[in-house]
Amino acid sequence: MKRFFVALVILAGAVGALAVTFFFGIGYYLSPQDPLAKADAVVAISGGETKTRTAEAIKLYQDGYAAHLIFSGAALDPNSPSNAKTMGATARDAGVPSAAIALDELANNTRENANGVAAIIRDKHLHSIILVTSPYHQRRAYLEFRRALGQDFVIINHSSYDGEWRRSHWWATPTSRSLTFAELQKVLYELASGNPQ
Repeated sequence: MKRFFVALVILAGAVGALAVTFFFGIGYYLSPQDPLAKADAVVAISGGETKTRTAEAIKLYQDGYAAHLIFSGAALDPNSPSNAKTMGATARDAGVPSAAIALDELANNTRENANGVAAIIRDKHLHSIILVTSPYHQRRAYLEFRRALGQDFVIINHSSYDGEWRRSHWWATPTSRSLTFAELQKVLYELASGNPQ
């Protein structure tokens, strides 16, 4: 009987340790980050905090990390300029030459971002990108871009700053908790089904 209780205590401790590891690891799983290195292009996709994503992509270009900028995102309002066009205009206003900017203006979700950008990449014969999105969205974006570009293509994960979400304490506010659980659900759904979100 004593051995049974000892085994039970060990099992409970192991389960507890796994639960704690999972809880604290969620943010790091959703937000993979790679060491920065030069690439052929910086890709920024629109969505939450689009202005911040755009600014980070422009900064990377200006810092010499890539010779091309690719912006992706359709317009929420079909009668308005696309998100990609607005992002491109911001880059031009910051001094980026038009020849260095490519736009995918048709993407309405992350899967379409990846497929639209992949077509541009093939057309330009590029071999590597720095992928910029919000930190909580980085894993799902990476999964979609990896699927669209293939296993041999170089994708460097580099998130923009987010005003609300931190991977080290994603549970700190109601907004960041909501973002985390929603994004985790979408990632798991993507892994299970491959459907766009």
